[in-house]
Amino acid sequence: MRKRPLGNTGMEVSEVAFGGVEIGMPYGIGVESTSDMLSEAEAVALLRAALDAGINFFDTARMYGISENLMGKAFAGRRAEVVLASKCWHFRDASGQLPPDGQLQDFIHTSLHESLTALQTDYLDVFMLHQADREILENETIAAVFQELKKAGTIRATGASTYTVAETEQALDAGTWDVIQLPFNLLDQRQGVLFARAQRQDVGLVVRSVLLKGLLSDRGQNLHPALQQVEKHIADYQELLDADCPDLPTLATKFGLSQPEVAAVLVGIDRPEYLRQALATADGKYLGTLHLERARQQAYPDPAFLNLPHWDRMGWLK
Repeated sequence: MRKRPLGNTGMEVSEVAFGGVEIGMPYGIGVESTSDMLSEAEAVALLRAALDAGINFFDTARMYGISENLMGKAFAGRRAEVVLASKCWHFRDASGQLPPDGQLQDFIHTSLHESLTALQTDYLDVFMLHQADREILENETIAAVFQELKKAGTIRATGASTYTVAETEQALDAGTWDVIQLPFNLLDQRQGVLFARAQRQDVGLVVRSVLLKGLLSDRGQNLHPALQQVEKHIADYQELLDADCPDLPTLATKFGLSQPEVAAVLVGIDRPEYLRQALATADGKYLGTLHLERARQQAYPDPAFLNLPHWDRMGWLK
């Protein structure tokens, strides 16, 4: 497993980052309850197997069920070998409001303390905003608290998890965030317009949603009639497959790894076979210039439609 620099943080991370949401809570298409998930012992063994195989970058969050606890158990005694990224509790309450500025510091410190306890460590390598919308990114108190934590050494780097191009651009404008985690995949390539700028600013980019919750796999078949055009578009990627990219998940992951500005691609791993596939995919043989350009030209023409939470609310993902 090769490693890449994570922006200007001084850390080098494996090209594949282990996405920890799937081991911590029911998540993704076809996963309805904990009965569809690994047991605690199986999840801990999977995390250790990933580390032994060369993956050193692990992503989790306070909101990911028992994910942090599992990583704490898996990496006890091996903390120096891993780069741990976790995310703060969501700031917004049920009515969508942010806590008053006077409460924000306590909120962030409490979330971080809970993460450190669960992860059995006294520092985080990357501490991130979870769902960093524009109002959150504009909040000077939030930014100041994160900077204070970095100065104190409780965290090594600050980060923001964004969803839209405007949010990512605002995070770059702020100059506060060392790492940005963002969605980017074959279907939705909108964030790619900011990759070169992030590289110029030495911001570490971590790409998530490379498989779009499994749509860019065999799960992207027999979809709801409302998603007929999406399913047809996914089927068209078959023409991009070759000996180095024999299946769609491999193509989708290598597409992310073929972006030179990207430090790591976040892959949801909740089965030993998914770990094996991720390791085989990150082989250093990525898309050539022509292959990459063809893939870039086959982004979905209406990326705004690719709103999976909306699809879920509409019952299209059942």
